[in-house]
Amino acid sequence: MFPKTRNLESSFRLIRGTCMVVIVGVLGLGGYMFFVASEAVSRAQGRVYILANGKVLEALASDRKENIPVEARDHVRTFHGLFFTLDPDEKVIGENLSRALYLADGSAKRVYENLKESGYYANVISANISQRLVIDSIRLDMANYPFYFRCYGQETIIRTTSIVTRDLVTEGWLRDVSRSDNNAHGFLIERWSILENKDVKVEQR
Repeated sequence: MFPKTRNLESSFRLIRGTCMVVIVGVLGLGGYMFFVASEAVSRAQGRVYILANGKVLEALASDRKENIPVEARDHVRTFHGLFFTLDPDEKVIGENLSRALYLADGSAKRVYENLKESGYYANVISANISQRLVIDSIRLDMANYPFYFRCYGQETIIRTTSIVTRDLVTEGWLRDVSRSDNNAHGFLIERWSILENKDVKVEQR
């Protein structure tokens, strides 16, 4: 009888040990699978798919803090491009300036109104003038808020008889606002002013 009891006890210990090993193995495997699944979800959430011209493009999502200088420069570049790109077409001028004025406060509107009152835009249309702006550089001070910027660029004014090149320097401050369809970067230009806008070269056509 005693040998049978010992056999039962050893069998029970063996079964118990095997069960413990299986349970620990299952828990370990479950934990590993949970970790792998979490990593896969995190990677998937970090991907953004953009549909452009019928093609699906993959982009990486990141925290806005990492991109503030990039977005700030692009906001300044976009505003200046819209404000200073002119063609002899009242509709084009109106659309560009309307989009530009969403990106800045009343200081930009005052500059626009002064140019309009002086007949600048009417002259662009009547004289068939085209104007383009190339941004050379944008200097940002990210140490203080609102963020100060200074923008350096070159305007090219194409007239019927000549091409005029001008140096343009502007400054202003950027503050955060809500993003929208009209303001994708979520910045607003404040206290914008033109520091310099002088002719540097005139070429006859």
